Amino acid sequence: MVLIFDLDDTLYEERTYVASGFRAVAFWGQERYGWDPNHSFVSLISVLEAEGRGTVFNRWLESNGIRSKKAIKECVKVYRHHIPNISVPEEIKKLLASFFDFPLYLVTDGHKIVQANKIDALGIAHFFRRCYITHRYGVACAKPSLRCFELIKAKEGCSWKEMVYIGDNPAKDFVGLNFVGAHTIRVKTGMYQNTVAKHGYEAQHAIADILHLPSIIATL
Repeated sequence: MVLIFDLDDTLYEERTYVASGFRAVAFWGQERYGWDPNHSFVSLISVLEAEGRGTVFNRWLESNGIRSKKAIKECVKVYRHHIPNISVPEEIKKLLASFFDFPLYLVTDGHKIVQANKIDALGIAHFFRRCYITHRYGVACAKPSLRCFELIKAKEGCSWKEMVYIGDNPAKDFVGLNFVGAHTIRVKTGMYQNTVAKHGYEAQHAIADILHLPSIIATL
């Protein structure tokens, strides 16, 4: 059996990456404009909680009297290219290590530089035979595309029924794999933990915490 893991909100809390990125942007604001980084960080978090991700940098800059597309682009660049201060809990590292009898892979969506920086900062690449960042193959290869899973299937010479994907987002993580007969497991953590999946989009199994994974794997 081949075990394939999602990254964000499956192996670590994605909000810690967001906080890390906001701190990097806050320090950029200090260097560029002399703004207090602690106040900036609180402001960025406040905008995120009130309005979501789409306008965070716009609103923060505007609140400080800056209306500049160039400044927004610089914020995005700082956020995407910063070295993240994030970590995987030790118990999850032990969990990954415990699956030494299984081929392990990682498949994650997102900006290719961002996701690569996350994997490096988390120090988890050695657990996996390969880490697939779907955007390296083109945006169209992001989940629910099966492209990266097909590459794993070919590499392992296995059937879909021998593949298990563990993820958190019922909007995209499981529907394609369900269709071809792979096993799917939803970890109900992170921003999607209370999301109700559309018909056909839910995983075949659900667990409240990834540490419960061995009990599900034992039944497959």
